[in-house]
Parts: sequence; C-alpha cells; structure tokens
Amino acid sequence: MTVSRRRMLAGAAIAPLAMGVFGGGAQAVAASAANDAPQGDYLVGAGVSDVTGPAAECGMMGYSMPQQQTAGIHQRTRARAYIVADASGRRVCYVNADVGALFQSVHQGVIARLQARYGGLYTEQNTLLNATHTHAGCGGSSWYAAYNLSILGFQQQTYDAQVDGIVEAIERAHDNLAPGRITLGRTELTDASVNRSRVAFELNPQADKDHFPLSIDPAVTVLRFSQGGRDIGAIAWFATHGTSMTNANKLISGDNKGYAAYAWEHDQAGVRYLDGTPGFVACFPQTNSGDMSPNLNLKPGSGPTEDEFENTRIIGERQFLAAKRAYDAADETIGGPLDYRLHYVDMSKVTVDGRYTPDGQQHTTASAAIGVSMLAGSTEDGPGLPLPEGVSNPFIDALGGVDSPVGKELADAQAPKVIAVPFGQMKPYPWAPEVLPLQIIRLGQLYLVGGPAEYTIVAGLRIRRTVAAELGVPLENVIMQGYANAYSQYVTTPEEYDSQQYEGASTLFGRYTLPAYQQEFAGLAAAMRTGAAVDHGPVPRDLSQDQLNFQPGVVMDSAPLLKKFGDVLTEAKASYQRGEQVLVEFVTGHPKNDLHRNGTFLEIQRLVDGTWVRHADDGDWDTKFHWTRTVLAESKATITWDIPPATPVGKYRVVHHGDWKSLAGTITPFTGTSRAFVVS
Repeated sequence: MTVSRRRMLAGAAIAPLAMGVFGGGAQAVAASAANDAPQGDYLVGAGVSDVTGPAAECGMMGYSMPQQQTAGIHQRTRARAYIVADASGRRVCYVNADVGALFQSVHQGVIARLQARYGGLYTEQNTLLNATHTHAGCGGSSWYAAYNLSILGFQQQTYDAQVDGIVEAIERAHDNLAPGRITLGRTELTDASVNRSRVAFELNPQADKDHFPLSIDPAVTVLRFSQGGRDIGAIAWFATHGTSMTNANKLISGDNKGYAAYAWEHDQAGVRYLDGTPGFVACFPQTNSGDMSPNLNLKPGSGPTEDEFENTRIIGERQFLAAKRAYDAADETIGGPLDYRLHYVDMSKVTVDGRYTPDGQQHTTASAAIGVSMLAGSTEDGPGLPLPEGVSNPFIDALGGVDSPVGKELADAQAPKVIAVPFGQMKPYPWAPEVLPLQIIRLGQLYLVGGPAEYTIVAGLRIRRTVAAELGVPLENVIMQGYANAYSQYVTTPEEYDSQQYEGASTLFGRYTLPAYQQEFAGLAAAMRTGAAVDHGPVPRDLSQDQLNFQPGVVMDSAPLLKKFGDVLTEAKASYQRGEQVLVEFVTGHPKNDLHRNGTFLEIQRLVDGTWVRHADDGDWDTKFHWTRTVLAESKATITWDIPPATPVGKYRVVHHGDWKSLAGTITPFTGTSRAFVVS
C-alpha cells in the first residue's frame, strides 16, 4: 500500500498513497507448445543495483505525510533482477525493487531504455517490474498527481535513481547469463503478518475464508537459481506490508523485506554491493498483501516489539529464515515453456460478464474515485497527519485544488462508496492512471499474475482460481504478483468493498473492480493456453513533460566559521567494546548534491596489514547516516555504528564522503575522517 492507512485533508496531503477484446491487431506471441524446453535447460542470470534517491529533504512515499522527508539512510534500497532464457532464445526478465510502488512512469522509462539498448530482447511483454512496497523510500517518481501531493510534486532525482538502478540491475543480470537450473520450494510463515481488515475479510463467503483459516496468507514460495552447481540467487514471495518502519521515521530503508534480502545476501555470500558484481542476489516480493500488516499488535511500530527498527529486523529475519527453509528443501525442478502475455486495459470502462460478478449479472467499472472512509485513517500501520490549519499545499493549488463535483452517475457507479475525491475526473488530467498493464508470465510450471495494485488475500485468491482454472493448472502454481508494472491502489472483493474499510475506499474503480480483473486475466490465460495473440490495448499517457515540483532545491552549502567541509565536529572515543555505539559528526553538504548511488556516504574502515579497508558502509544494518540542517545553508552528518558482537578486534575509523555546492553552482566532493579507535 503506497499510502498506508492515513488521514487525508483537502488542501493538504490528500493523496491516497492515493479489457478490451482479445484477439487480432497485435503481433502474435508464439504458442507455448512451441517452447517445450527440457527440464532445467535454461540460461539464468541475476543482478543488483542501487535505487536510493535523495537522502535529505525529499518526501517519502507511503504514508503521505508532508512532514515525513528523508533525513539520512539506514539501509540503501536496491533493485534485483533475474533473467531466464531457453534454448530457442525466448526469455523472461523479472525485477523486484525496494520502492513504495512501481509507478507506470518508471515502467515506461525502463522499457524505453531497454529498447534503446537491447532492441526487442526485453520488452513490456516479457519484463515484469514490481515493488517491495517499503514505506521508507523516496517519493515523487510518479507522473500522476495523486501520488505526489504530499511530496510537493515530481522529483526527477528519485525517478532517475529508480529507472537507472532497475536498468543497471537488468544489465548485470544479462551480462551474468550462463547455463543454469531453477528449483522450486514452498513453506508457510504464520508470525510475520496479521489481517488488519478483519471486518471486511469476514464478509467474504465461507469457502473463501476457509482457505485462510488464520485470516492471513501464510504461503512462502521460493525459486532457487544456480549456475553449474553454484547458487546465484533466490526469489521468495510472501505477503506482508512494508510498514514495520513508522511514519515518524525519516531514514531511507528497504523495511522488513529489504532487511530480509540484505540478511540472505550477506549470509550466503558476504556480498559487497559497491564493486558492481552480482554475488548472490535475493529478493522478497509481495503477493496479495493488501490487508496484510507486519505490525502484529495492529498498532504502528508495535509487534513483535515496541521498537520499529527491531521490528523491521525481526519480521525481515522471519521471512529470510522461512525462505531459506524452502530454498534448502527446493527439489522440484522448473522446466518447460517460457511464455508471456501483457495487455493494457482501461479499468474505468470494463463491462464485466455475469460469470465473474457475485449476482451473476453484467456490471461495469467506474471512473476512479477514493472514498470518504479513507479520511478517517487507521491505527494499524500509521495514519498520515493533516497539515495545520491555514497551511496550504502549493502543488495542489497549482492543480486547481481538490474540489470537483461528483455527479449522480459516478456516485451510483461507486456506491456504497461515499466519494471524497473523484481522481478520474480531476484536471488537467486524471490524478491516477486508468489505462493499466495486466500481465501473465510463465516460467515452466509456475505462473506469475502481474497486477498493478495491492490485492487483499481473498481478491488475490479469486484471481488465482480464475487463472488456474483457465490454464488447467494447480492453484499453488499460480502466484498473484501485486505492485507490478504500475500502481492503482487497492483491489478488494465486492463483499469487502461493501464495508468501505480503508481498502474498499481505496479500490478506485468501484465495486466490480475485482470481477473486472478476473475477467481480463482469464482472457490473458486463455490466450496463453491456446497460443493466441492479444492486442496491445489502449496506450497509457506519457506525462513526462507535464510535471510540477514545489520542493525547494539546494541553493548552496556553507561551513561554520573556522571550519571546512569534512571537519569532525564530534570525535570518536579512543576505544569501544563490542556492543557499544560509535558516533561521529562531520561538517557536510546537502546529500542532493550527489546521491552517491552505487556508492556510500560513509565507511567504517578497519586497519588490515597496514591498509585501511572498508568494513561497513551505509548499506549495512548496523550503520546509520543522519543528515541535519543546522543554520541556513550549514548542515552536519551524524554517523553511528552499533558494533556487532562478532566484530573482529582491531583498529577502526569512520570516514564520511560528501559534496558541497557553491553559490555559483559548482559541486565539489570532500572526505572527512575520524581518529582511529580500538574495538575490543
């Protein structure tokens, strides 16, 4: 949920984060039957890169709080890519990124870059991009206003970091391709999620509820990638929100799934990201997590402990350990056809056949709108806070405000939702996308249903049942891959929609949104089963030249009197015990001057045989980089290192890498170094 449950206030931060006929017209995709690869006869590759955006004064994507702006880094965010190719040259590309939402703008940017570099090798048809849905990353990468309201507009640095990092991860996976094998493992995890919308869940038919006796989706599905007997990566699907970090946090983080990936990669290979080599690449994508919270006590930052950082680590570690169990036991070889279908649908105009609706009657979807019950917020994952009275949002003002009449036709079409903001009718263009990509990727016996939203567990179950029945495959071999290729908020069942909880109020296209998805995914599955082509559908907007930004930039940096950039303000002590915290402060410049993407703002260096070598950096769990504006253009960097119990005894120092901007606009890098200290 790119906007966790939160209050919305007109004139402040109200953003809710905020199928055509199949057949001829498009170039045919070859039939699956023509792609019968032998078991395990693939080329496989994996790659990782950095998608971390501005580490200071950039609105964060997720809770929709204008006050929540980045002020440092706990862990860098990554994109992780996997490519599989068969003997005929057909291939699929899968990317999971530590971002709040994989917006359509980023999807369009990545596909354009891939086309320029690889021609028709990686296209929107065979490339699936999705998000971990962390709520502790940089915002402003969408071209649609609903998702930029609390961030004061489009942020080019965030967008470029995400597009560049995803493309780089794909390039590294491509360059890493070699003969390999994929195996499949499964397990269950029951202590890393809780249903935060039980009132709505209980309205579903008993047969649906019986599928989830604990009211959660415990399924963990893992793919194990190897080359020549050497493991190179894993994908581990599990449904829980990226909201262990609260809306009070201002440090960039991959949240619990980011920690799970970090823990596995370091456990498996002791990987260092900064040299650009793929090492072992582990990712933890979402499935149908719309009503799944990691806050086990159903309060922000609560459960299993009362510390948000510890909760992030624990929930992440539980996912890692469960995935590792499935990985170690993975004995089912993935083999056979690779296939894919993608079709764009205007989800505001779908006529839904009675086969997919609860009453058996034909219905239609509606123009996008959010409901009044979103305004009430919730306590489970962290409601956003309204701006003080009298404080306006210049981005909203530039768009003409939020007041738009709601006609009877739209009100009836969205009933029982009481409409707060009719996104689809806003000017100068709709505030949320309605032309959305729907995709199915086949990887041997496993099928990924790529949907551009966050689906509740029962909504995901119904789509999976529909697709599995159409394809004639076991239900467990169909995965609902949410947050894929675009973002359009929630999808609930019609029964859940009627209760108008947060998720139902955020289901943009009305009561029959889920039946519309079932119908359109059934069409894609039928085309895949028969080998038929699908038409492209309507073309989504390109709004790249129609963006506004009211977030102030960096004018200049200055150092305090008698100080220079990189000078130490607070020095390290002479010695520390393992388990203690090192804290050093430096005179610094604004992090927006250089994002240090695929680099670092800090190093913990260790003296080894007379040479200082990197021991940790700002991607590690035990370090934190805090940025603070002190006086006007002056700022300081506070670097902490919580010394792990297993840290080797020896001599260490803290190094800060930064950049300062002159009034003339020149940006100059600098380095500051603490005194050496002993860890014992």
